[in-house]
Amino acid sequence: MPGPIKVGLVVPSSNVTVETEMPRILRRHPEASFSFHASRMRMHTVSPEQLRAMNAQRERCILELGDAGVDAVLYACLVALTAGGPGEHRRVESAVAEQLAAGGSDAVVLSSAGALCEGLRALKAQRIALVTPYMRPLAQQVVDYLEAEGFEVTDWRALEVDDNLRVGRIPADLVMKAARDLDLEGVDALVISACMQMPSLDLVQPAEDEFEIPVVSAATTGAYTLLRKLGLRVDIPGAGSLLRADARSST
Repeated sequence: MPGPIKVGLVVPSSNVTVETEMPRILRRHPEASFSFHASRMRMHTVSPEQLRAMNAQRERCILELGDAGVDAVLYACLVALTAGGPGEHRRVESAVAEQLAAGGSDAVVLSSAGALCEGLRALKAQRIALVTPYMRPLAQQVVDYLEAEGFEVTDWRALEVDDNLRVGRIPADLVMKAARDLDLEGVDALVISACMQMPSLDLVQPAEDEFEIPVVSAATTGAYTLLRKLGLRVDIPGAGSLLRADARSST
């Protein structure tokens, strides 16, 4: 694909993390280059009411990104889809693809919820543990969603932060403490951040080294799935074994 690959991001208005972590990951790609273009949906408090109101803004965002001629669209709010019930990411991805196609775009479409499932399946992970920033009822919906997708969530932690700006400022040591409190016996993979807003990129590789199991985040699984959908090599260092998938396969 000539020139920078244009990635459209549909993000909550209060999200400040996805637009930093995704570029940090993808600029390490050995061959491709990327540019990033965001459209925002108003949301401040991570609550069922505000998530529903935010999702109602999706079509406007897709129109804006279609105008930019993007090559890919990432719907970058995981809990907004898991709160919709089992399989919601498939319905939303299909609706976004149909809307783009109606405007003449063949951009690839993915969501952070769907990408998390894709990344875990690529690792052949069945038993997983996870850390979320959400209040417990929303965190439970994430757990239920993943279990409906066929995963066994053996343990999880909810940091219970509902202000989305505060989610973007959760300290790394608090995330690592939550991860260390998990029972990781027999776990195939750890999701250290089941959220695009909770910063985690700098924790993925150190946590994988410490716990000696694959560690992913919403950001790293998003990057993995984007590269796969674009037909690009997955070989990005320093962000966990998932993003070295093609490096492992060539050795």
